[in-house]
Amino acid sequence: MTAEKCLELFSSLVKEIHDLGCAEELLGWDQQTFMPPKGAEARASQMAVLAGVRHDRLAGDRMAELLAALDESEKGGLDPDARVNVRELRRLHGRARKVPGELVRELARLQSLGQDAWVRARKESDFPSFAPWLEKILALKRRIADAIGYEGSPYDALLDEFEPGATTAEIATLFDELKEELVPLAGRILEAARRAALEPIRGTYPIPDQEKLARRLAGMIGYDFEAGRIDVSAHPFTTGTLHDVRFTNRYDENDLTVGIFGALHEGGHALYQQGFDPAHEGTPRADWVSLGIHESQSRLWENMVGRSRAFWEHALPLVKESFTDAAGLTLDAWHRNVNRAEASLIRVEADEVTYNLHILLRFEIEVDLVEGRAAVADLPSIWNEKMRASLGIEPPNDARGVLQDIHWSAGLLGYFPTYTLGNLYAAQFYRAAARAIPDLEGCLRRGEFGLLLDWLRREIHWRGRTYRAGELVRVVTGEPLRSSYLMEYLEEKYTALYAA
Repeated sequence: MTAEKCLELFSSLVKEIHDLGCAEELLGWDQQTFMPPKGAEARASQMAVLAGVRHDRLAGDRMAELLAALDESEKGGLDPDARVNVRELRRLHGRARKVPGELVRELARLQSLGQDAWVRARKESDFPSFAPWLEKILALKRRIADAIGYEGSPYDALLDEFEPGATTAEIATLFDELKEELVPLAGRILEAARRAALEPIRGTYPIPDQEKLARRLAGMIGYDFEAGRIDVSAHPFTTGTLHDVRFTNRYDENDLTVGIFGALHEGGHALYQQGFDPAHEGTPRADWVSLGIHESQSRLWENMVGRSRAFWEHALPLVKESFTDAAGLTLDAWHRNVNRAEASLIRVEADEVTYNLHILLRFEIEVDLVEGRAAVADLPSIWNEKMRASLGIEPPNDARGVLQDIHWSAGLLGYFPTYTLGNLYAAQFYRAAARAIPDLEGCLRRGEFGLLLDWLRREIHWRGRTYRAGELVRVVTGEPLRSSYLMEYLEEKYTALYAA
């Protein structure tokens, strides 16, 4: 077989695996948006079948044969994009080949049923009804980690799915360094915030009008509605790639910030997904690098852009013209409100200073769960104790505590650390963007977001998986990932806001 023919067959198989994954994602999107409640069992079966077929394609002998042939071809010289795809499929194939297909199918089934159980349990604040599902999912994820293998912690094998190459020990060291600086800063800012006694801006904001505003803001920063849509789900998420990127949002009739920052956050994820190089659609060369890099895009648009004063100089008039109860808002009051610091219960609504404390809590719990130091039945008390220790507050019920996130029901153990990594990457990328675009703040003030989006497209989105996350941040910023950029950003912003 010629090298050209081998590459053609390999590319065809890779795109088939990609399409199967997209079909799974679409079924998952439907489950969380429009699927009727009685569809859960059938959907779980459908998801299991698709996951099994995709796994068989990825782990199968045909992929092994093609990779072996391409390894020989690579010595003769594949082009750089083909080398990226071969490198990534070699890694994914190696992981998949170690995991029996029945475990993959059973996990997909449990993830689907577990999410349905989580929705009900969260609604009723009933952790005991969800606990058996989490026990099953955790046991299965441990078996998968054992099958894949690891040198340090079984958590390494799970973390690698979301942040390739990262280890539990490395993340723990990075987070310890961040925590050492973040805890005293958070304490200082929270004390200043208590003295300032800023109250949230409340009113009555009809949900249909909020949905229109969310669409307007997402479109304003560059989201392409010809290649996507916005719906509602219990937990916002983004799914799809390039020409069909959908995200969901949620709204609070009395609090505008929930829907606004949900739209900017998920819109940032969606811009990344829509920004891959279409010439490589369906291959790793046009896919996300890591979920830490993915999260950097959402946090950059939500926080560095969306919570800046410059952004609201342009966007606040849109809010005021949309809602009668917002007509009297001043720029100063609104800017302080959207950056109001407080010890809060809900991760997705936390301010920038305290947000990472929520993630550190979850990381510690996940590692203890996977390594067997924590029991599922004890999670509510463990969660509440850690909330008291880190933020000085305790959830009034499990819906606002241990049940608030969808991740464990979806089997996403190893995912949470990527949120803090995303904040670190976002601060470092934004500093690089500000150097490259000298009038960046002026652009935001004028509602001109194209220069920033073009920079992100060129430096991050179009590169796909050409580089691993650690390499990408060096290429884009000239430095390895550093926590100092996030700390400088937080220190400067919140000290000015609270004169702390």
